[in-house]
Amino acid sequence: MSHARRRRGLAALLVGVAVLATAMLWRVLPTVFFAITVAYVLYPLRQELCRRGLAARLAAGVSTLVAFLAAFVLVAPVTYVLYVRRGQVLGLFRQFPKTVPISVLEFDFVIDLTVILASIQGTVISSAVAWARAAPVIALKAFLFTFLVYALLLRPGSAGATLFRLVPSEYHGILSALHRRVRDTLYAIYVLQAATAFGTFVIAYVVFAGLGYPQAFALAVVSGVLQFIPVVGPSIVIVGIAVGDLLAGDVTAAALLLAFGLFFVGFLPDALIRTRLASMTAEMPGSLYFVGFTGGVLSLGLVGFIAGPLVVAVLVTVVKLASRNSLTVQTTLD
Repeated sequence: MSHARRRRGLAALLVGVAVLATAMLWRVLPTVFFAITVAYVLYPLRQELCRRGLAARLAAGVSTLVAFLAAFVLVAPVTYVLYVRRGQVLGLFRQFPKTVPISVLEFDFVIDLTVILASIQGTVISSAVAWARAAPVIALKAFLFTFLVYALLLRPGSAGATLFRLVPSEYHGILSALHRRVRDTLYAIYVLQAATAFGTFVIAYVVFAGLGYPQAFALAVVSGVLQFIPVVGPSIVIVGIAVGDLLAGDVTAAALLLAFGLFFVGFLPDALIRTRLASMTAEMPGSLYFVGFTGGVLSLGLVGFIAGPLVVAVLVTVVKLASRNSLTVQTTLD
């Protein structure tokens, strides 16, 4: 058997085993995916720790601890708001008027918000209950996530080396280009987005607390989470609360919130944090990121907010590589 045929056979076997493993591990596949992408992002940290003299196991352990703490910092406030502080969140919606009278020319209309407010309150309560019931499963997945990240960081070069051996040498440049795109996209999602979301949370808490809102912590958490959603962002929270204040007759509070909130919460985190960290990532058009985010979340759920933009970024890179190859071939023929 020739070396090329053996390599093709091993590649086919790898694909088959990967498909089988995907089918068998479907219930924990999002956790496995998150672990792989997080290990991808933490690989430079692991390498830097090794260069500073740490043993491979210790460097992998420290990097894994960083991943665990980062995940805890992101998840814990959301859990706290949904379960412990859900009363304050519900109180925020209870202050909205049940009906809103509107006059247009000589016609009077009354908009009934009862059904909408009841639906929102029911969603908050059901989410808190579901979160509490799923606590054992979440704990098991957290352990699996930590274990996988550590294992991947302990031997980070195994998968890449295997892939480069199975792929013919003339395609190694394509693999390297895809590797750079995946790395930059994951940095954009995890590092840049997470840092901007945390900055938004801190600034939003100061703004809401300074303006006297009793639900300042819950509103700040929601603002930080919405920073992960392109186009919408935390500004929708500012506008929504301002509309509620306006409907309740508090024009001054609505004006102050719009003036301070849109600037400090909606604009400042992007201007201060995102621009400083943008050099770490390859810029991706906002429209493509929005398409990837929306399609990924609608198709895959929570894991889609990572997988969607990542797939779109890889697709863009493949299209660029194909167009360059076409131009090279055309130039040669000319």
